[in-house]
Amino acid sequence: MKRICILTLTSLLLVACATSPTGRRQLMLVSEQQAISASKVAYAQTLKPLTEEGKVDNDPALKKRVTAITERLVAQAVKMRPATAKWDWSIKVIDEPDVVNAWCMAGGKMAIYTGLIEKLHATDDEIAQVMGHEIAHALANHQAEQMSVALATSVGVAAVGVASDRPGLTVPAAAAAAALAISLPNSRTAETEADRIGIELAAKAGYDPRAAVTLWEKMAKLGGRNPPQFLSTHPSPANRLQTLKQLVPQMLPYYENKAPRPVFKL
Repeated sequence: MKRICILTLTSLLLVACATSPTGRRQLMLVSEQQAISASKVAYAQTLKPLTEEGKVDNDPALKKRVTAITERLVAQAVKMRPATAKWDWSIKVIDEPDVVNAWCMAGGKMAIYTGLIEKLHATDDEIAQVMGHEIAHALANHQAEQMSVALATSVGVAAVGVASDRPGLTVPAAAAAAALAISLPNSRTAETEADRIGIELAAKAGYDPRAAVTLWEKMAKLGGRNPPQFLSTHPSPANRLQTLKQLVPQMLPYYENKAPRPVFKL
């Protein structure tokens, strides 16, 4: 039985490949549509207890500020990848002062925690860099890739058939895999892709690309013995700041050609 499972997994790995926006080969045991469907369930499950505790969207001014930023980013994401106009884009602000985190699930379901904004004293430009980076993960289909990696680590799970439209991946299992995907560390390659796409999205949306550098400088200061959750899922290679600094001159023309955006005061 073990040999059959291994052979089945090997066959799946040979055929379940896709190409990222940068041309990188990706393992795709889970289709993007499966990832989107599973994310809807995982999103609802994640928000339910937080909503019951009154921790979701309870600051109208902050919600308005974050929504204005993400709407501009989403507009650019749709221009970059028109098919995502059909996604059910939404953003929730979660009132967790000690949690420095943000994410975007497959299909455009997003969240940002107040701890990230407060502890970093994040400007609009820096929030745009965070959410641009998260949206980039979704555009590049990184969650389906993460789900595929998580499932492939178990031969038994992979062998029952997790390829697109196969019945073996049940809704509970898929939702669990989707929730797990946003808590797993991204690969360095995926992070580089998200950095590149995210800084461009933000610049085209009218947000200063230099904020990508200041954002990660602030993140570095929050490190140490107890790094924030964002750093555990978004590992920061030593050359990240240098790479972002090199991207800034390329992105500035996008930013400088944009009309001034409204400024929200809390």
